[in-house]
Order: sequence, then structure tokens, then C-alpha cells
Amino acid sequence: MGVLSAALCLSWALVLVGTHPLGHGGHGNKTAGTWHHLGSEPPANSTELIQRCADEEGFDAVTLDEMGTMVFFKGSLVWKGFIGTPQPIEDSWPEIRGPVDAALRIHYHNHPDGLHDSVLLFQGKKVWAYHEGRLRLGYPKWIEQEFPGIPADLDAAVECHPKECPSETIVFFKAPNVFTYDLRTKAVKRRDWPAVSNCTAAVRWLERYYCFQGIRFLRFDPLRGDVPPHYPLDARDYFMRCPGRGHGRESRRNSTLWSTFNACSGRPFPAFSSDDPGRIYAFRGGHYFRVDSVRDGLHAWLLNHTWSGLEGEVDAAFSWADKLYFIQGSQVLIYRAEHGYSRVEGYPRPLVEELGVSQADAAFTCPHSSELFVIQGNRIQPIDLLQSPRRPGPSHLLPHPRVDSAICTTKGVFLFVGADFHQYPDVAQLATATIPAPAQNTAAVFFRCSPSGAPPHPPRGGQRPGDQPQ
Repeated sequence: MGVLSAALCLSWALVLVGTHPLGHGGHGNKTAGTWHHLGSEPPANSTELIQRCADEEGFDAVTLDEMGTMVFFKGSLVWKGFIGTPQPIEDSWPEIRGPVDAALRIHYHNHPDGLHDSVLLFQGKKVWAYHEGRLRLGYPKWIEQEFPGIPADLDAAVECHPKECPSETIVFFKAPNVFTYDLRTKAVKRRDWPAVSNCTAAVRWLERYYCFQGIRFLRFDPLRGDVPPHYPLDARDYFMRCPGRGHGRESRRNSTLWSTFNACSGRPFPAFSSDDPGRIYAFRGGHYFRVDSVRDGLHAWLLNHTWSGLEGEVDAAFSWADKLYFIQGSQVLIYRAEHGYSRVEGYPRPLVEELGVSQADAAFTCPHSSELFVIQGNRIQPIDLLQSPRRPGPSHLLPHPRVDSAICTTKGVFLFVGADFHQYPDVAQLATATIPAPAQNTAAVFFRCSPSGAPPHPPRGGQRPGDQPQ
């Protein structure tokens, strides 16, 4: 599974455009329809490419910008994406002359100066704040003015979002110290994280946190500083396109495996789930996609990367009361969503004991509702989750002989059948429908795939950049 865990690479990183059918997303992404992490590709024998791939020192700073493109700072230059040629830093941020000490994309809706969704660049004793390439009013500022208690001449910095940290937090690195800064209370705490105390750059990507130590990197827990096994890894296998390098190349030659990891393959998803905060998951082959990751791309991840101990195919999934329920065969597992997912003690347990049904082809709850709907074959049954013991109510016949998966959002109920989905305004109209709603292609609408089943701009060359770290 080590190879499989990184098999889907950023060549398939797509952006959702317009109003998402689920009613989530829509961040005004000006690069919609493009591949965030791919730039103009240099020739394989490019002197700049060879020098970048031969560099053992790594980066000065790494961050995602406001549009979701990963940018790498080195000296007076910046690379935008995993491939492409370098540009002078001042071409994008005119007030900055390299090198940059640290960089991050801040996430703080309630900042009094409207700093949310800005790129912060740290240099010496000062910090610059940019939005869409323009310096925000009042910047640069002294670091001690903007972040009291945080030292100057930083090594790295990364933001930690709510649900992953107790509140909006920034993690600052200055060897050998690690500091966490609460953006709301301005409280500073010094952390004893020996494994990640010497970061030369750091970045948050798809709800995961990475510390670069020269050309090598590791993934760490932003609450405890824990590092999973198998790290550190070489950034040239994951964060840049280097000839002859890259993780998971063998698995990509297997068409069956690749169709599992490729959201555009047309293969059905056995389970979908959405929750009240707006996270949307699609499950297939022991992996999942975050459908709502508009700016950071769409990627397949192993289930146990997010839900420890969860493996194999998911038959159905639904969210309720800040918990995510997974149905696998005749068993159900429950994970709490607060500050990262943790499995509820005593699970898995028999599905019939938990919900009063023996199996489920699909299951969904609607936003802010305690009523669960379970689909088996061509019938749908309600279950009151507040009831004890839980027992299914009367079933209704569906206008579909079978359903692979289902979700309910503010936009209605979505039933997924094979490569297509059918949208109904609400549960009542679904329960009384006598003919299926018009079929729409899941890959095209949800993942913005081209009619050929591939991203709009296929990558050139056999080597694919940006495989995901394990």
C-alpha cells in the first residue's frame, strides 16, 4: 500500500468553477479551470530545471497563494507551481527584495483589518501582507507589532485552521523553538516539538501540515507535533517535477488502479457524504476525495490518513451531530469531527444494533436534520436518529432500481447511479417521484472533467509532478 497511497498525483488536480451543485465552494477563484500546481513546463534538459532538481538546500519559504497555487521562494526568486521557470520575487510582490524568511496564506475571517485570505511574507523584523498581489494598507509592519511575542528573523510559519486547531492559529518556527500564536486572543505558547523544531519552510496543504528541512520534508500534527512513520521524504519526489523522479510511477501504469485514483475515470463512487461545515467527501477503493477543496485541487487520499483505522471500501457514509458514520457491510464506525477525526470508543459495532437495518447501499442526512434516510435496493426508509432504540420507518419505492450513493445539501438530494447522478429538490419529492430525474454526469459536473474523461489540459510527458506524501 505504500505505493498506492501516493498514486494520484497533482496532474489530476482540478478546480471547481462557478456555483458548485452541492451549494459549497465558490471562492472567486480566478484560476478556475486550470491546474493550480502546474506552470509552463520547461524542457527536460533545461538548465534552470536541472539546477532546481540538483539543489540540496531546499526552499526559503513555501505557501499557497490566494488562488491556490503553491509557490516556492529561494533567494531572490520564486517558483509558481511544481514545474516552470523561476521569476524575480518583485515581479509578483514589488515591495519585496529576496530572500524571504517565511510565508503563509492566512485564514482569519474575523481579523479587524480584513487580513483574511492574504499572503503574508516575513523578512527580517517585518511582515508584508498582500491580497491579489497588492500590498495591504498599513504594511509592512513590525512582526512584534502584528504578532506580539513572536521573534524576528523566522525560519518558517504556517496557518492552522479551526477544526484542525482549537482556533485560528499560526505556528511559527525559529530553531530550536516552535511557537503557536492564537489570532483571536494573541496568546503565545512555546512548544516542545523536537521532530519539527528545525523547519526551513512550512506549508498547509489539503488539511495536512508539512515541515521542510532542506530538500527533505515531513508531515506533522499541528496540535502535538507528532510525525507519522516513513518520514522524512525527498521534496523532489512530491513537490517539484524532476526527470526520473516521482513516487508511485509503477501504480500509474496499472489502468485499474489509476481509474480508482482518477476522479475523471467515470467509475462510480460507492459513497458520498457532506456535513454542515461544508466538507464534501467522495469514497472509492479505500480512498477518498475532498470534493469541496476548490483552491487546493482534488486528490485521492487513503482513508486512514484522516480516519485512523478505517480501511477498505465504504458502502455508505453520513454526518450527524458533528460525527461521521461509515457503513461497511454489516458494521458501522463513528468518528468525532472536532479538531481532527477520532474514532468513538466501542466501534465498529453491528449496523442492526446501531440503526435497526442490516445493510445499506446508500445513506444521507440533510443539513441540520436528525432524520437519516437509508437506501436498500430500490427502497428508501427514514430513521429518527434521536429515537432510542433506532428503528426504520415505512419505506418508499424509488424510481431507480438501484443507487450507489447519495447526499443531501441545501441544493437538494443527489442520487448517484453508475457514472451519473440525479438531483431532486427535497426528500418529499424524491419519495413521491415515479420517474427518475434527468441524469447528469458526475465527473463533468462535480469534478469538472472533460467529456473524454480527462482534465481539460492533459500533462505533457510521462513523469507526473506532485505525488502526494503518505
